[in-house]
Amino acid sequence: MFPKVLKWTGIVLLGLATLLLLVSGIFFYLYGTHADKRYAVTVRPIDIPHDSATIAAGAHLFAIKGCSDCHGADLGGKVFFDDPAVGRLVGANLTGGQGGRPAGYTDQDWLRAMRHGIGADNKSLKLMPSYEYAKLSDKDMAALIAFCKAQPPVNRSLPPTTTGPLGKVLTVLGKLPLFPAEKIDHAYQQPATVAVSVTRAYGEYLSVSCSGCHNPRFTGGDSPVPGGKKVADITSKGNVGRWTAQEFIATLRTGNTPEGLKLKNDEMPWSMTAQYSDEELQALFLYLKSL
Repeated sequence: MFPKVLKWTGIVLLGLATLLLLVSGIFFYLYGTHADKRYAVTVRPIDIPHDSATIAAGAHLFAIKGCSDCHGADLGGKVFFDDPAVGRLVGANLTGGQGGRPAGYTDQDWLRAMRHGIGADNKSLKLMPSYEYAKLSDKDMAALIAFCKAQPPVNRSLPPTTTGPLGKVLTVLGKLPLFPAEKIDHAYQQPATVAVSVTRAYGEYLSVSCSGCHNPRFTGGDSPVPGGKKVADITSKGNVGRWTAQEFIATLRTGNTPEGLKLKNDEMPWSMTAQYSDEELQALFLYLKSL
């Protein structure tokens, strides 16, 4: 009797192992179709001034877009997430120093990366939220690129971004937005400029930066970060609908909500939104309140 039990136990375990290998192989194959896909896009050139006013405008955009969270305050890049199961996520060195942008890196290369999420090999970059930057006006995009190019070189060589087994599964299931090029309308025609004003339209323009975590409908839900806390609904149906403009601005400037809660900066980056101007926050409030 006992040998028979051992025999069937072995058969079951062998079957489960075979099934696991089969499923793993399917996920790894599907991941490879995403990672190896090449894109043929036309990068529309734009004029990129390098005057002090343009660079200052770019510095403001760098701050309110949270670029330093991944690329560092000095733009020298950093490892900002490292987990054997999910993977190692690295923000590139954007400067001209050792380990950074090569000497021949052109404005077209900047635009290909930021508007299309595509690298020099015509494959998608990893985790770079280019789907947000793709909507920036020509003027704002030029300012952001001018600021990045104006920074002093930082000599910092970093390891590459890698994806662990869980990260590959989450990517295939659409739970980890690893390949930005897949989410971009590459034929989108960006406006030449967008006027800064306390209007719903300008708030909608700014709100793209909120969509990465709160989703394009701003109704919140699952965090884009594996294992992260649920993300809040920031439409009129959530807290924003109950707050005044002054309370909304105070919350995004201090992290302190009208309900007496202190937001954790790593969950809701209020230190980033604190850099928004009064006009920008008022416009953003108008838009979110209208949803």
